[in-house]
Amino acid sequence: MENIETNEKYHFSFKFKNSLPWLIPVFLIVFWQVACNLSWVNETLLPSPIDVVTNGIKLFKNGELQENMSISLYRATAGLLIGGGLGFVLGFINGVSRKARLLFDSTIQMLRNIPHLALIPLIILWLGIGESAKISLVALGCLFPMYINTYHGITSVDPKLIEMGKSYELSKKDLFIKVIFPGALPTILMGVRYALGVMWTTLIVAETISASSGIGYMSTNAEQFMDMKTIVLCILIYALLGKLSDFIAKNLEDIFLEWRAVERRNTDASETSRNK
Repeated sequence: MENIETNEKYHFSFKFKNSLPWLIPVFLIVFWQVACNLSWVNETLLPSPIDVVTNGIKLFKNGELQENMSISLYRATAGLLIGGGLGFVLGFINGVSRKARLLFDSTIQMLRNIPHLALIPLIILWLGIGESAKISLVALGCLFPMYINTYHGITSVDPKLIEMGKSYELSKKDLFIKVIFPGALPTILMGVRYALGVMWTTLIVAETISASSGIGYMSTNAEQFMDMKTIVLCILIYALLGKLSDFIAKNLEDIFLEWRAVERRNTDASETSRNK
């Protein structure tokens, strides 16, 4: 009986924890719909959630929505892989090599302090207004978060752990794989999470620059015709894609940092046994 009660409490707690983050968004949507129904807001300026969803279904049926979403996802993913990958490589090189750090880090830090959106005029002049310009802008936005967190993660690994690895006569390769990289991984994954957020923010701006496709283009085009339903729909899509990205980043942390959860459970179990 005790085991059954414990399992029921666990499942209830698990469901409550999963539903809790959605309480405020659901409340805001319900309040928004009620405000529109009671004419508290002008639906010409802010359409109701039902009207926005209905418009989304219409755009989905004619194929416009999924076409533009797929193009935006391609630009975002390509920019993240290029910029994030380059940032990881530079952070890794500067983190493990003192000479590379002295040579490159100061220059990278100077470039990092330039807002990447301020480079839009240069990117347009150099690359035009095609796909390469939009992907390059997203890549620039993702590069520095990955670089900073990779560099910081590697350089902040506990020196005692490195000394312990050396005392076991680990090769440089094994020392990195078994000690340095696992120690830096939490900070690197934090960089991935931050880069995902910057990715969508940059893409919104990139797709408003002479674009002919993408979610940002849908929003800009709708603005010209005062199509508020499509504008609000695009904003909600960006919000949902951002939430999806955050969910993916959290799951990556759960997968690659499972050892931390095991260590935490063992610590809790030992504290509980001590209290008994």
